[in-house]
Amino acid sequence: MDLNQPNNRPTVFSGVQPSGVLHLGNYLGMLTQAVEMQDQYNCIFCVVDYHAITVKQEPKELPRRILDVVKMYLASGISAHGGSASGGNPEKAVIFQQSDISAHTELAWILNCVARMADLNKMTQFKDKGAGKQTVSVGLFDYPVLMAADILLYNTDVVPVGEDQVQHVELARTLAERFNHDYGQVFKVPAVAVRKQGARIMGLDDPTKKMSKSASSPANYIALTDAPEMAEKKIKRAVTDSGAEIKYDLKKKSAITNLMTIYSLLAGVSLKELEAAYRGKGYGDFKNDLAREVKKFLRVFQTKYNSFTDEAVKQILKQGAAKVGPVAEETLKRVKNKLGII
Repeated sequence: MDLNQPNNRPTVFSGVQPSGVLHLGNYLGMLTQAVEMQDQYNCIFCVVDYHAITVKQEPKELPRRILDVVKMYLASGISAHGGSASGGNPEKAVIFQQSDISAHTELAWILNCVARMADLNKMTQFKDKGAGKQTVSVGLFDYPVLMAADILLYNTDVVPVGEDQVQHVELARTLAERFNHDYGQVFKVPAVAVRKQGARIMGLDDPTKKMSKSASSPANYIALTDAPEMAEKKIKRAVTDSGAEIKYDLKKKSAITNLMTIYSLLAGVSLKELEAAYRGKGYGDFKNDLAREVKKFLRVFQTKYNSFTDEAVKQILKQGAAKVGPVAEETLKRVKNKLGII
């Protein structure tokens, strides 16, 4: 995919932190949506390692995590390649590492000078992540501005995100509009795309909280690298509601509704079909069948995941940076010209 050759496709930008193993919620939301978009958009995927270090990372582990998250993208069906990693499939996307493109941090500083404290004080995710911590980095507070720079560098049309990131994309839109108004037209104002069903897969141990790799208990999530047998145990131990009816009801039956959403998305059956299939049956039957679907999915996913070598992934990241670099530099040049920085 040549980003320097104009075509009629809109551009999608999506970032993922290499801060731990991705889980089933990530796959059913962010990754599935990204794969679906490949045939309709110019897809740019970024491993946002600078975002990751807004909280302390183990330097010896970070390189491994960067490579692993790219493998998860590829195993999900993202078609980006560099040489031997192509597998004969046409390239539909670009994957690169944020820190390889210095324009991200340059533009972030410029946008810091456009953003206002009131903009950042509104960000609810910072309040959630900083709650109860004695020390919180300035980087974590300023995270949304760097995210705005990530998005705006590439003339992005659409940003696919989970519900918890919508506010950050709205800030990117605000900063783009403010800069364009104050200094002249440079930035395209991106739209937000939220996957409705599955956009917010909840924890297996607590359906009131989002499934998260940073949860205190591994019972909260199914990691994409979990052994299938371990995932089966987690499903069977998942919290359920009072009563035994298999019915989709977010307010009254949030636990079984969450499990039904997972089943529906993995098996490709509608929620109504699930309700009909399990009418008169209990949670035990449903969980056994869901566990079987999850095991089947993980076996296929992990076979693909393990097929990619570290060297192939490094080549993908290198070629990705070479493709996006000129686009980022051109945007930054236009921004500096508007500011009078020569």
